[in-house]
Amino acid sequence: MTLQESTWHHLCAAAKLSEGEPLGFKVGDRRVALYKVDDDIFATDDVCSHAFALLSSGFLEGHVIECPLHGAMFDVRDGKCRSTAYKDIAAFKVEIRDGEIYVQLDGGTVLEAAGVGGADVKP
Repeated sequence: MTLQESTWHHLCAAAKLSEGEPLGFKVGDRRVALYKVDDDIFATDDVCSHAFALLSSGFLEGHVIECPLHGAMFDVRDGKCRSTAYKDIAAFKVEIRDGEIYVQLDGGTVLEAAGVGGADVKP
């Protein structure tokens, strides 16, 4: 799949996202969570890999979101599980266009390296 074939999805205005307060969205059959940390925006799956619980209802501390159900912790930069033996979650590329947040959910957009994909929203 080429870059032109990939699909970007509009989620919301960047101004709607507050530092340290995750927001959840449904895009087709997929649930996506957005996080604003140090003026960067990150996107991951919104569902914990352990059991159905929305990470956007969890506790964000720094770059780590804690599942509200069983306490699994995931790095929002790359989706890696930082506690217990739960599976990693997907992390997605984020772009800010004219003050609006877009995420890329298809075409191999899952990030594999920490720090890749955060969108800078500084004025």
